[in-house]
Amino acid sequence: MSKLSSLFRVMMAYLHVWIVISSSLLVCASPWIFMGRRIPDNAGFWDYLHVYLGFACAVLGILFLLSNTLHGKWHQYFGWLAGDWAQLKQDMLGLTKGKFPVAGGKGLFSAIEGIGMLLLVATGITGVAWLLFQGTPTAMAWRGYHQIFAQAFIGFLIVHLVLAASHILDFIRQ
Repeated sequence: MSKLSSLFRVMMAYLHVWIVISSSLLVCASPWIFMGRRIPDNAGFWDYLHVYLGFACAVLGILFLLSNTLHGKWHQYFGWLAGDWAQLKQDMLGLTKGKFPVAGGKGLFSAIEGIGMLLLVATGITGVAWLLFQGTPTAMAWRGYHQIFAQAFIGFLIVHLVLAASHILDFIRQ
């Protein structure tokens, strides 16, 4: 049991890395797959990689969301849901004055990260729903939802990369 718990601790410590690797592979490989109502009979490596890696990424995304929001930590990413707008408002007003938001806390960067976690989970859940309903007329609807959330998640990834790069540049300047 201790080996299993230590494996779980290591996995949780590198959860962000695993999500980056798996979601990057999924996004980069997605133009080479086409699945409609079900996995095609002539499905190839990329099709199966997308299905199984996507399932794994959905599980990792849920674990990531839980690990970042349990025990009151959700306030950092979703404090605005509880009416805590102070730092988010300060960051947005600062942007209008050319000031760069600070990373961490309950500000703009954290709110964007929270939205990104929700998009990752929504992409994973809609993909798993498509897998469960494949071969039925409902599968096409889930595929459509999956594509919408995946495109939104790709948009988030671009914003996240720009913010991370700007944060690193800001850190280097100091």
